[in-house]
Amino acid sequence: MEAYLDNSATTKVSERVMEAVLAAMTDYYGNPSAMHSMGVRAENKVREARELLARLMKVGEKEIYFTSGGTEANNMALIGAAMANRRAGNRILTTQIEHASVSNTMAYLKEQGFDIVALPVDSYGQLQMQALREAMTEDTILVSVMYVNNEIGAVEPIEEINHVIRAVNPSVAFHVDAIQAFGKYKIYPKRLGIDLLSVSGHKLHAPKGVGFLYKNDHVKVKPILFGGGQQDGLRSGTLNVPGIVGLAVAAEESYTDFDEKQKRLYNLKELFVTGIQKIEGTKINGYPGRESAPHIVSVSFDGVRSEVLLHVLEEQEVYVSAGSACSSHKASISPTFKALGLEKKSLDATLRFSFSTFTTEQEICSALEALRETLPVLRKVTGR
Repeated sequence: MEAYLDNSATTKVSERVMEAVLAAMTDYYGNPSAMHSMGVRAENKVREARELLARLMKVGEKEIYFTSGGTEANNMALIGAAMANRRAGNRILTTQIEHASVSNTMAYLKEQGFDIVALPVDSYGQLQMQALREAMTEDTILVSVMYVNNEIGAVEPIEEINHVIRAVNPSVAFHVDAIQAFGKYKIYPKRLGIDLLSVSGHKLHAPKGVGFLYKNDHVKVKPILFGGGQQDGLRSGTLNVPGIVGLAVAAEESYTDFDEKQKRLYNLKELFVTGIQKIEGTKINGYPGRESAPHIVSVSFDGVRSEVLLHVLEEQEVYVSAGSACSSHKASISPTFKALGLEKKSLDATLRFSFSTFTTEQEICSALEALRETLPVLRKVTGR
């Protein structure tokens, strides 16, 4: 049977989301900036979506800004906050395991003259807190740490990080990439001390091409897109009403029976991990249990290149990833794996398996069976 275990790359759109998106495209197709009744109907749908997201996170409605996805939200937060706060300092902290939409943005900011410090993590992918304490200075204006790592599922201690950075500079802007976390954890930014939070719709059964940035009202951010001045001038551009409506429905669905859904994901993960640990020559990267995210498992396979194994599994209708889908077409070793200190033989012998609310036990069992059958054959061919 087909087993889609690449949900960290993207998820299937839910039926309710699909119906809501279709209705928005056919019934609420006016430009939400237009002053006539069709525009007002579309604008009302956007307002309802903003209200729902704000309620779920216990933030203000005006603190939600819709974007084209997680990459734009990250760029908007990082470049916008850095440029707006440059007079207060020049130092920006991040980690060595961030998604490319953060790390490449940091590289751009470095070219603009900012002092970028990428902090180390331990072998489980968690930020080394002592390194953070030593790197944090009074002229640090921005700190960016992902909530859940997209490759191994490491969960960062966001609340503790907030306490550390505020002790040195209470006015620092704290950005969190929550693209792999939103919908898997209940996130309340104000309670955690998060100033800027990035979310992408297609990671939680909404369409591709939509996301949002939560921005605390007190944080200064300069726009990086210019045009008609929509969304208080911070993010110009005609709003993607169908995508925004779909994102709101998907978020609402993820929070419905939340604890039960999270428990089910952890049960699927436990089933998969138990099966993997019985297969010779495998190693799970990061924490294998509930200390890490419920939907991501990274596995290294002795004697087998990840690209080869990925395509052999694909032939058996098992779909997984060799790393971040955003960078999967580039033949380079993952910076995350390097930061973890993985053995050299594991750097290009690792696959990511990721689950969603639609994943079934049968899919898990099919993937495990395919691995049990495939690995001995591949290792025999390679002579390992």
